[in-house]
Amino acid sequence: MDLQTLTELAANGEIRELELLSLEGGFYIARVRLDNAQMTLLGDDTKPLRIGSTTHLRDLLQRVPPFPCVLVQHCVHDEMCGVREGPVGPLRIPFTLASSL
Repeated sequence: MDLQTLTELAANGEIRELELLSLEGGFYIARVRLDNAQMTLLGDDTKPLRIGSTTHLRDLLQRVPPFPCVLVQHCVHDEMCGVREGPVGPLRIPFTLASSL
């Protein structure tokens, strides 16, 4: 999904949530959840768009109607150390696209 498609879907109220996934290497990718599908936000090169921060995402989507967003970080420490039994879920922190100023 490109930015234009994201904007159109947001204007129609079709976006259920955007997950900003924290990846190793200090960058993020955005996964957009619709009613029946999940899609990754792509750049002009049709590869996943590398996002530097929540501020970078806000700048990219400043003209897009608002929708729910969540920052997703996996807890690799728990996975490596095996501290917990059972599945280890990711940390999910809601945030808004509104400017933080």
